[in-house]
Amino acid sequence: MVAVRLPGKLRTYADGHESVDVEAATVAQALRAAVAEFPDLNLRLFDERGDVSSELVVFHRDTQVSKSELATTIVEHDDRVDIIFSVAGAAEDVRMRGFRERVTVEDARAAALDGVVPLASEAVPVTECAGRVLATSVTSRVSVPPFRRATMDGYAVRAGDTFGASPYSPIVLAVTGASMPGDSVIESIGVGEAARIMTGAPVPDGADAVLRAEDAGERLDDVEVRAAVAEGRNIGRIGEDIDAGTEVLASGRRLLAQDVGLLASIGHNPVLVHRRPSVRIIVSGDELLAPGEAPGDSHIVDSNSPMLATLVSRDGGIPDVARLPDDQEMMRAALAEPGADVIVTAGAASVGTEDIVPLLVAELGELMVHGVAMRPSSPSGVGRIGGVPVLLVPGNPVSCLVAYDFFAGPVIRRLGGRAEQWPYSTVRLALRKRLVSQIGRTDYARVVVREDRVEPLAVSGASVLSSVTRASGFVVIPEGLEGYAAGAEVDVHLYAP
Repeated sequence: MVAVRLPGKLRTYADGHESVDVEAATVAQALRAAVAEFPDLNLRLFDERGDVSSELVVFHRDTQVSKSELATTIVEHDDRVDIIFSVAGAAEDVRMRGFRERVTVEDARAAALDGVVPLASEAVPVTECAGRVLATSVTSRVSVPPFRRATMDGYAVRAGDTFGASPYSPIVLAVTGASMPGDSVIESIGVGEAARIMTGAPVPDGADAVLRAEDAGERLDDVEVRAAVAEGRNIGRIGEDIDAGTEVLASGRRLLAQDVGLLASIGHNPVLVHRRPSVRIIVSGDELLAPGEAPGDSHIVDSNSPMLATLVSRDGGIPDVARLPDDQEMMRAALAEPGADVIVTAGAASVGTEDIVPLLVAELGELMVHGVAMRPSSPSGVGRIGGVPVLLVPGNPVSCLVAYDFFAGPVIRRLGGRAEQWPYSTVRLALRKRLVSQIGRTDYARVVVREDRVEPLAVSGASVLSSVTRASGFVVIPEGLEGYAAGAEVDVHLYAP
């Protein structure tokens, strides 16, 4: 069944019903079926020519359907068709302003990032800085290593004492002591002397080379040198790894495991990194069950909050999930509560009677964007409350994922000092089949890669989350194109590394 949802002014003509369940294959058929169920709706839904009244706007899956598309827009089981009064036919509604003329993806993204700068720095122990972003460059105050060290096991010698040595004519040197890593028991050697030495141990003064153990034959108190060794051989110089005064890591670098090791090696502790943004994730709906519960009856499991929390963690934020019923006061309190660096709301973002988030954001702060020329995720919004960015993403899971990646992710990454670009690897491959879009709208097309060719997997179905798990990645079709022809090369953003 398809649910045709009616605005309050039309429900009196449908015996008070908020929604009419019908059997239909297209949006046009769904509207006609609703009229067949309640004939008094006919004069309110359609004009004398049989077209949808100019006072009304029709939405399918949160996307406005033009009059020319009503008969060709396919509906599926459990789909929803919303009928909304346009601004011309009803009181001004902040939710409809953006839907009359939607902004581009680029403008919405610019609005989301406007005024966003990296958060202030905080000091963390070097053992806890992996994955964080450096707030300042790091210059080493010491040389690494701080002493000459052996790079081989053997004997510290004077190179001149070994000249002419061979297996058939060894030169004998007196062994006067030993040098071990962290425990040197000899400070210097003289002419004709040698000291046992292990890899990493300090080279005694007077020695200018290390004879390999395999080129030596130790006796009671001396050693036979069976090969000549050149000056400087098998000795690591002071500062061979890092010279004092060298900038070793630049500001803005996301710290890798090897970076942590380097910082530890120069004694740099604590480490100044950008603070991780605190991200309040608000999901709402009386029908939602907590993750981990089993769906049943008319309830569904909240899949958006764990998905969003994972994305926030990926982007360096600290997720804080608030799961609310459909309660306006609780939503208002959650939006107004201080303490978050970013707020991401999932659901209640469109233009239906229960879609209260845009109204509340406009009431508590500013709603700069509501309605974006993209598919899916057209009901996305951008606002501010007390200077805190608020990103409104749709409740349908795929739309939720897409809107997060386009608008919320860049804000969170920039706040944490990271690059705002997508954290996906990209490959350029040829299309096996045509990829269709519509001029004036940015499309996010799920695709699968097979044998180094790309095939569209789905370009609709914003509630079908499994379509994203089956996909290899996605292709973005910019608003100026009607799509790509078969054989065209496209950039595929891969979900998996």
